[in-house]
Amino acid sequence: MNRQQEFVLRTIEERDIRFVRLWFTDIQGYLKSVSVAPAELEGTFEEGIGFDGSAIEGFSRVAESDTIAKPDPSTFQILPFESERDGSLSARMFCDITMPDGEPSWADPRQVLRRQMNIAAEMGFTCYVHPEIEFFLVQSTETDGERPTPTDTGGYFDQAVTDDAPHFRADAINSLERVGISVEFSHHETAPGQQEIDLRFADALSMADNVMAFRYIIKQVARHNGVRATFMPKPFSEYAGSAMHTHMSLFEGDENAFHDPDDELRLSTTGKSFIAGILEHASEISAVTNQWVNSYKRISSGDEAPRSAAWGASNRSAMVRVPMYTQNKPASRRVEIRTPDTACNPYLTYAVLMAAGLKGIKEGYELPAPAEGDIALMTARERRAAGFKDLPNDLDYALREMERSELVADALGEHVFEYFLRNKWREWNSYQSQITPWELKHNLEF
Repeated sequence: MNRQQEFVLRTIEERDIRFVRLWFTDIQGYLKSVSVAPAELEGTFEEGIGFDGSAIEGFSRVAESDTIAKPDPSTFQILPFESERDGSLSARMFCDITMPDGEPSWADPRQVLRRQMNIAAEMGFTCYVHPEIEFFLVQSTETDGERPTPTDTGGYFDQAVTDDAPHFRADAINSLERVGISVEFSHHETAPGQQEIDLRFADALSMADNVMAFRYIIKQVARHNGVRATFMPKPFSEYAGSAMHTHMSLFEGDENAFHDPDDELRLSTTGKSFIAGILEHASEISAVTNQWVNSYKRISSGDEAPRSAAWGASNRSAMVRVPMYTQNKPASRRVEIRTPDTACNPYLTYAVLMAAGLKGIKEGYELPAPAEGDIALMTARERRAAGFKDLPNDLDYALREMERSELVADALGEHVFEYFLRNKWREWNSYQSQITPWELKHNLEF
């Protein structure tokens, strides 16, 4: 037994933890959990917990259903919520999924991301990620398909004092900090009920774990405040959707590989090729970074969302932005990818973003000219004339681009790639078969 495992067992005993929740994620990004009693945890560290992988979306076929969840003791945290029944505490650990022979499961999103991190390490890089996570607070999510009601009427940076959950952000940040998730900023976003919380940078795998924990904790804090949180990309037609703007940088040891003090933007050749890789493969990775039918209501609206594969310095209408706040601070030189939304699977999203950027570096992609104006105000013809390739505007287009992508197939692995496509084609076909209220309103009398 290693020191981390010993620390976990000692802490559980000292804090009288009653239940330990073992967390993992399915291919779509839904959090899964199995609870283990503290007395069984030492054996769980040794052997893992066996479960029926065929019962989890995309994990395994019935004939190969024996699957094992092995807890990662480095992710141990005491959850901030006491049991309402007896005030007892619970803790959680993320798990790596393996096969009975000990080999990593081909279906485990954590393993997908770890493979990409290993590729980066072979190139001498460590990838750090810092997300800006947006979401809505609404009075209820049980609306029977009707429009939800936001909890306030605030706007960007408003100090909301009359909303239905005035203490929500303070409670949320306290809860996040208690499980080791460091918060940099929080504020009210542009739309009524919309919030943003920015997390302090971490390596890509730790951050993907943090995003999964973030979504769980935010929903729990919302419930404790008498409201509900939704990470649906665009729940309101008239308001901007919720993004997960993702800041990324590569470090070589202690040196930021994206920084060049002699460049006008303080951006190195490595950083430029990384951006070029993401732009070149933007359409191919779109189905992963924006995986739901609803995701493209946000993208196609152009309202606070990029419509084309373009980049710019400080340009928030571009897909990739180079922040200029601290351009002379080497450690802070980074790029911001503005396409991902808050309902993505963070493990798969970070994996394909890394894969695209690293390919740009390996093959020396050239960065095109930056976008100077507001791309959202340009017509499709103007965007084409400027050399900007539009991003997919629906899931059908995104899946067709993904199907032909060797880069995405390699990054996800054959099993995840094939399952993801099958699952999302089912979603698209189901969506296409619906007769919407808009159609009935405008066509029924014809």
